[in-house]
Amino acid sequence: MEQLYHAAAPARAEIDALRGPALLEFGANWCGYCRAAQPLLAEAYAGHVAVPHIKVEDGPGRALGRSFRVKLWPTLVFLRDGQEVARLVRPGSAEEIRQAFAQLTAAA
Repeated sequence: MEQLYHAAAPARAEIDALRGPALLEFGANWCGYCRAAQPLLAEAYAGHVAVPHIKVEDGPGRALGRSFRVKLWPTLVFLRDGQEVARLVRPGSAEEIRQAFAQLTAAA
């Protein structure tokens, strides 16, 4: 699981071209909501370490976040073959995240 949000975001075409499952997370390293969600995400992610986790710093003018219509952080976008399967905004429990991972698995 990625620990920090990366300022350099992949292009939307790269995300759309992904094969298999992936977790795309939008947020900011200084965001209190994002920091509070990390233990929940770590707990839920433990059973899905094979799923790539792409952690992208978001903010005004960031093209990737805008292309996914991100408005609040953290936003977790669960992808299969570059297509959105599930989305969580400010998850409140590890169970919510596990359920989204289950949707990702069911989409296979």
